[in-house]
Amino acid sequence: MENCVFCRIVSNELPSVKVYEDDDVVAFLDIAPVNKGHVLVIPKEHFETIIDIPDDVLKKLIVVVKNVSEAVKDALKSDGISIAMSNYKAAGQVIPHAHFHIIPRFHGDGLKLWSQGSYNDGEMELFGSKIRKHLSDSNDNIKNK
Repeated sequence: MENCVFCRIVSNELPSVKVYEDDDVVAFLDIAPVNKGHVLVIPKEHFETIIDIPDDVLKKLIVVVKNVSEAVKDALKSDGISIAMSNYKAAGQVIPHAHFHIIPRFHGDGLKLWSQGSYNDGEMELFGSKIRKHLSDSNDNIKNK
């Protein structure tokens, strides 16, 4: 996609500090890091969300996320790693090109990811049932392809 910042990084039209690259995936430092060493891992081909990424590419992508996470933790001697991905604007996705954030975490760094809510009586089963129905519908669609 011609105006996509990440696609322009993939094509080397925009500079980046890459930490990993292969035929399908690239990982580079975020220019606005939560903590220094914050890495973005993206598929080279333009896909807007995780839902759009073909399974074979997603499998490669998540293995790179795992390996880069280990390298970030070891290199920076961080206390932990946060791995995050926002999908769609409503979830906070700013750049519409699928990407995982690998954020090195340190005790007392102040980052809070999200607040927690609760369910009313009976709501957990209702929500669980809705999700299971859609999972079985999508599994049926996969089997029929």
